[in-house]
Amino acid sequence: MCRALVGTFRHELLGLGKVRTDTIKRVSKELVRRFPDRFTGDWEADKESVNQLVTTQSKRLRNRIAGYVTRLKVVEAERAAATQVAEEAPESGESSPSDGE
Repeated sequence: MCRALVGTFRHELLGLGKVRTDTIKRVSKELVRRFPDRFTGDWEADKESVNQLVTTQSKRLRNRIAGYVTRLKVVEAERAAATQVAEEAPESGESSPSDGE
């Protein structure tokens, strides 16, 4: 039992992420793929949407699915913002006159 506790603390000290099972990842990705407009990136709202769409065995499973859905939506929004910034940067550079002329 002590080894299990030491292992847990080691993960916390090393800053490793939480492990999510394949079931949670698979269900979450499928929900986001099928119902992209139902999820917002707000955990409370996503939890209610998961509760309406999926019948889970426990609240813990529902909450883990909702948490991963929220994470997927946040990452999706961050990528969209980064892509938008990257697209705008070359446009502003192209419109300016070059110094060599």
